[in-house]
Amino acid sequence: MRKSKILAKLRTGKPARLTMMGHFLPAFIAMSADQGFDGIWLDLEHNPMDAREVQALLAFFHLYDIDAMIRPATREKAQLYRYLEDGATGFMIPHVNDAQAARDLVQAVKFPPVGDRGIAGNGLEANFMVDLPVNRDPLAEHALQETFLFVQLETLTALSEMEAMAKVPGLDGLYVGPADLRWRINQLPEGERRSIPAVLKDVAEVCHQHGKPWGCLPATLDELRLHIELGSQLLVWGVDLRMLKSGIQAAANEMNQAIGRDASE
Repeated sequence: MRKSKILAKLRTGKPARLTMMGHFLPAFIAMSADQGFDGIWLDLEHNPMDAREVQALLAFFHLYDIDAMIRPATREKAQLYRYLEDGATGFMIPHVNDAQAARDLVQAVKFPPVGDRGIAGNGLEANFMVDLPVNRDPLAEHALQETFLFVQLETLTALSEMEAMAKVPGLDGLYVGPADLRWRINQLPEGERRSIPAVLKDVAEVCHQHGKPWGCLPATLDELRLHIELGSQLLVWGVDLRMLKSGIQAAANEMNQAIGRDASE
């Protein structure tokens, strides 16, 4: 059973480095691993994939020994821990607004005594039972040490509850979703609005007090540097479509230069 590279970094106080993908691109997994990234945020919230596609991708994650952090489109208990059985390393659950929701998620994806996850052992997580020659106890012990649960703060309610969520046993960290949060902040009267950097300072302080790592998705290198300066340990940089778009643009520019034509022609 493989160990989490993200958790290994977090436990030593180092930042974990991730890319982000939302499409069926096995080569993206190989290339991210080759460049030394610790994990990939696999976004299923906004990019639907069927179960067999996810299983196939998770096999590539194991082949290239890189963590799969899934952002799912569901909180249904059996489906969540089925992702773990199929080889996912952990979760980034979107739109979690309060401590009770965080506790419910811990119950869904952590084995006893931390939570109430069901146990099987016949998936990729345990190498299809090859790593469980006698009983399933090693699987539960391994999963409690090597799988993780982050929740996303994306609403004003979540911000008001973040300290209560940071105290939830079994919850491994908090992650700010800046796009949704910024949109909601901008609906407030102008005098009540706060900047995302100001919010991140509060999140960083709360997480530091309770020993929980945190992160936030940056849109620019300056934002990434700010997150690092504030102590973020879950760093995501490099999104599949953005990199594909920039690569195609670069290829088009090079082609146009080679044949001596303007891009507008």
